[in-house]
Amino acid sequence: MKPKNPFKLDGAGPLPEKAIEALDHFEASRRDFLKTAGVMMIGFGFGAATAGAQSPNPSGNVDATQVDSWVVVGADESITVFAGKAELGTGMRTLQLQLAAEELSVPLDRITLILCRSGVTPNQGLTVGSLSTMTQFGTGGLRVALDTARDALYQLASQRFDVPVSELILQDGVFGVKGRGPIGNTVSYGQLVQGKRFSLPVNSRAVPNDPSTWRVLGKSVPRVDIPTKAKGTFEYVQKVRVPGMLHGRVVRPPTLGAHVQNIDNSVLNGLPGGPQVVQVNDFVGVVADTEWHAINAANALASGITWSAGDTLPAQTDLYTYMTQQPSRDSFSVNTGDVDQVMASAAKTITAQYRYPYQMHGALASSCAVADVRGGTGQTATVKVWSATQGVYNMRAVLSNLLTIPAANIEVLFVEGSGCYGHNGADPVTHDAALLSQAVGKPVRVQYSRRDEMTGGEHYGHPMVSNEKVGLDASGTIIAWDCESILMQRGEGAAIGNAPGNGIPGALAGFPTAQVIPSTTPPNNPTAYSNGTNIVPSYVTGSVNGVSFGTGTIASQRVLLRVVAGPLWTAWLRSPDRLQNTFAHESFMDEIAASLKADPVQYRLRHLSDQRFINVVNIVTQRARWDTRPSPKGGNPFNPGNTGVVNGRGFSCVLYEGLDGYCAMVAEVRVRVSTRAPS
Repeated sequence: MKPKNPFKLDGAGPLPEKAIEALDHFEASRRDFLKTAGVMMIGFGFGAATAGAQSPNPSGNVDATQVDSWVVVGADESITVFAGKAELGTGMRTLQLQLAAEELSVPLDRITLILCRSGVTPNQGLTVGSLSTMTQFGTGGLRVALDTARDALYQLASQRFDVPVSELILQDGVFGVKGRGPIGNTVSYGQLVQGKRFSLPVNSRAVPNDPSTWRVLGKSVPRVDIPTKAKGTFEYVQKVRVPGMLHGRVVRPPTLGAHVQNIDNSVLNGLPGGPQVVQVNDFVGVVADTEWHAINAANALASGITWSAGDTLPAQTDLYTYMTQQPSRDSFSVNTGDVDQVMASAAKTITAQYRYPYQMHGALASSCAVADVRGGTGQTATVKVWSATQGVYNMRAVLSNLLTIPAANIEVLFVEGSGCYGHNGADPVTHDAALLSQAVGKPVRVQYSRRDEMTGGEHYGHPMVSNEKVGLDASGTIIAWDCESILMQRGEGAAIGNAPGNGIPGALAGFPTAQVIPSTTPPNNPTAYSNGTNIVPSYVTGSVNGVSFGTGTIASQRVLLRVVAGPLWTAWLRSPDRLQNTFAHESFMDEIAASLKADPVQYRLRHLSDQRFINVVNIVTQRARWDTRPSPKGGNPFNPGNTGVVNGRGFSCVLYEGLDGYCAMVAEVRVRVSTRAPS
């Protein structure tokens, strides 16, 4: 039977005209949703059956240890799955649908997927770090909940037919019995559950379906969100509208560190839209009846604010020198204690420095959020926000601190934005909207302009200085590697520590920002190995306490991270710090190979010990038809006298995050010498 699904909440299609009413129907609370779905409690041998919907949790949390928090089977054969990993443009929505369809043995279109709504979906933290698939397929994610439900359904069918589970066959959510005809010998999920609930704890040891039986997972499934995105009908967060909604605009300080001295509200006199000024310490904004009126009011208000002098920034040309001179918080990733001694015995040493600038996220579309804060502050106030945040529960905790409202009174609804690439303006714009809404007591929508995005919401990717040094023996083999990475930070985003002051709006509103506390003593040696930022080169043994965890052969190693306080706000950008570190290590390997006139691929292989890594390197270079040769390749001079096109090939490899995927790549670049432009 086709499940009844009068409106979609999975982002796969457009919402109806009264989208907000549909959202409210689902999102008012988990209890209301379950009541409207007609779902009741039922015991599967783990306790007495309980009639009625699950009692609401006064904390506003969802018990992730219970199957019913993850999956609901309706009497109409509908299947609703609740998941806590957001769609950020990577296809995670489709993957979670595939996982549910596969483990429950039903077609993909039988699943309605509810993503990331506080108080409705389980708290699975932030959607970050390429870890969502690993999480959902692991022993604490969606997969085990689905498999627990599947096993319970098998048990019900076994009881129904009075046969062992091994005698059952399952297809498209319908059980049958081996060797029996279909008449009178089939039963569906909906018929088994009868509109009741599982009332079962999640079994972390539940066994997944055998990959040899997969019909959906491991297949090329079209992403469910692409058709409506291609047609321009997808419901992004920018399209959210709430009855009675006003529009807000923030006015940031003209320079970092500036404070409000005076605000002349008279500059708004006579402007249309009934603009209202909102000030919370150095956080300043306006609210009006339309976005255009808010824009005009904000532009006018900017001329009426007197600010103090701001911070003095280091000269851009001296940024990297400035970074190396700042006091730092230091830590070792590896340190065998013999690097200086081994380096002194080397036949040759090579050093290099690599510098990586601040990187802007540069979101495809300017960030947007809607907040509805009612009742001011305290125990009776309520909050509802629509946000493209990477973590609805983290956002709830931050808003609780920012607004002084209990977390249980706050609902955060994830609505997809136009891509993410790390911590773009999705969180700051939500904080802006919440502060403005709290001040005026009505729902407020804030959408950044491009200027707002780049100056008021942007938390830049980290700049880094990498100092590299190796010692070589007489044969050119590396016998010691010494690496120092200097990383600049500020704030890192309010989701870090659920602290409003770690983001721009909260800091302007007067909340403290976490500070980089410099080390006063030399750092201790590590007690455990971690290479989550790829700060440890692929070519060392990764030795901690005499045990090797790395992928290389170089036994003498020292990797030091120095974190310094920076002038610009920072937070994670896609693959935070992995790009910087890998760029430095791989560029250095190329320079070492070139100094020895060695082939850069063969030179890398000489220092790798992980056979899987070696196999990846060999397969990639074979398929790319790598031309083994001394480095740099001759006969292709890049000089002013050469006016033609020169070409070159480069190679790079890494075990991402030290455990999360072997990668090797060959790049071929053609450049026209006269213009220095790609050809």
